[in-house]
Amino acid sequence: MSRHVHSRDAEAREPLLTGDYLEPNELDSDEGETIFDRSASNITRDVGGSAQKKLTYEEAVDIAGFGLFHWLLLVVCGWANASDAVEILCVSFLLPTARCDMRLSSSDMGVLTASIFLGMMVGGYMWGYLADQRGRRRVLVVSLTVNGVFGALASVAPWFWLFLLLRFISGIGVGGSIPVIFSYFSEFMPCQRRGAMISALATFWMAGNILAAGLAWLVIPRTWAHFSLGSLDFQSWRLFVVLCSVPSLTSAVLFRLLMPESPKFLMEAGREKEAIRVFQVIFELNMWGKGQDFPEFGLCNGSKQRGELDKTRTWGSHRERLACILKKALVPIKQMFNDSLKSRSFALLIIFYCISFGYYGLWMWFPELFERIEDGGSPCANVSLLRSPLHNQGCYPVKTAVYMEGFIIAASNLPGNIFTILMMDSMGGKALLSCSLLVSSLSVFLIYVVQTKAQSLILSCVFSGVSVIAWNALDVVGTELYPTQLRSSALGFFTGVGRVAAIMGNVAFGKLVDTNCAVPVLLVSALLLTGGLVALLLPQTRRIELT
Repeated sequence: MSRHVHSRDAEAREPLLTGDYLEPNELDSDEGETIFDRSASNITRDVGGSAQKKLTYEEAVDIAGFGLFHWLLLVVCGWANASDAVEILCVSFLLPTARCDMRLSSSDMGVLTASIFLGMMVGGYMWGYLADQRGRRRVLVVSLTVNGVFGALASVAPWFWLFLLLRFISGIGVGGSIPVIFSYFSEFMPCQRRGAMISALATFWMAGNILAAGLAWLVIPRTWAHFSLGSLDFQSWRLFVVLCSVPSLTSAVLFRLLMPESPKFLMEAGREKEAIRVFQVIFELNMWGKGQDFPEFGLCNGSKQRGELDKTRTWGSHRERLACILKKALVPIKQMFNDSLKSRSFALLIIFYCISFGYYGLWMWFPELFERIEDGGSPCANVSLLRSPLHNQGCYPVKTAVYMEGFIIAASNLPGNIFTILMMDSMGGKALLSCSLLVSSLSVFLIYVVQTKAQSLILSCVFSGVSVIAWNALDVVGTELYPTQLRSSALGFFTGVGRVAAIMGNVAFGKLVDTNCAVPVLLVSALLLTGGLVALLLPQTRRIELT
């Protein structure tokens, strides 16, 4: 179909990129006309025509083109992805100093690093399910807001238990945004570019990692960041926690003000007019200044009707409605493990568990391990040195080398990210996932056997650069293996499994790092090896169309 077909009243349309027209309460309201109603009035008349051609989702994506909108989408979704990385990884950088101020043992630090993952486990499937039922954009706004607000409140918590609780609630927010961002982003992408663009989105995790390490390096060692806030001694690490909440809050604002709902979700929900309006916005931004008019077309009907999604609001008593909601919430899990999807779902379950236990179990403890090899030797050789929480002299003055090394390891993600972007569409996610997990396993094993600080730093950088390829490949493969009505729920479920693994990894390190450090390190190596072998069982998804 030609992109030059004239659309009536084209001069009345404005290239507006806003989410206001996607709110259901506005769409159902008879009181006045919304921005969406005014902007989409011409399209409403057009889609009523009987001579229009009906397009599939992939055909409509191709008609909308690729350009400015997609780069703006990459920046906004990327910043949200980076904000999640900042919120998760900030705990690892505050451990060396927070353990003194809060008088924490190694076991306490293991519980602290596990708290946000416990929240992510709770929030992952919950938010993913809501995103499949109510829409991606709204869930992203709410989950990012929860993340930022409670992350900031944790900075003024005077007691360890309250700090844990607030980090847990912040983790619930993080658990929602991570799986939904990739589902939302992938549903705007043409299949020829999806692998590279999702890989580009995943690179923003590195940006968040670098941002967290850089902020820790700049803020935590500084004495000017120490002041009193009533009875609370506001140390520099607390200011660091506040700053780490800013990216999540700004991401929520950007999604609320700039981004539309996923057209794939709208199409599957039977909201054809809204989906066409989103495609119009994409087209107008991508063709900005080219003088092309938005072509007339209709969309093939989706599989879900909005009315079916709201049935639980009117059924029976509160107890019956709750039982109905819980029953419906389990339906996606049953569908994920039916006959046609069972093998890939079990394979992904194992892979998510292995990589999450290995990556987060080791990564969250890198600053602590590097502090233990400040004078050389293996990370597992120097244990129980000034580990008592009563010995504050072991933390102050802060050794800036720990944060510098964390920054270097974070920056070592860059080669892996570049490699993924260049090779994803040609090699496919399956091959990259398997190979990177196998190499990551070898690098972790060598971290255990090295004897110098320089060797440990080099191998840690290798692990960082190679393991990020596995995460990027998993982001691509995970979005392509499931249909639209299951995509966010599936990613939420598997990230929840990953959070269980991350909790277990951090608790294992906290319990054993002082006594049997070799056990968690070698266990990480073994699990990564297992994940790499299981990845070979996944189907190839390179450049397939989203269902």
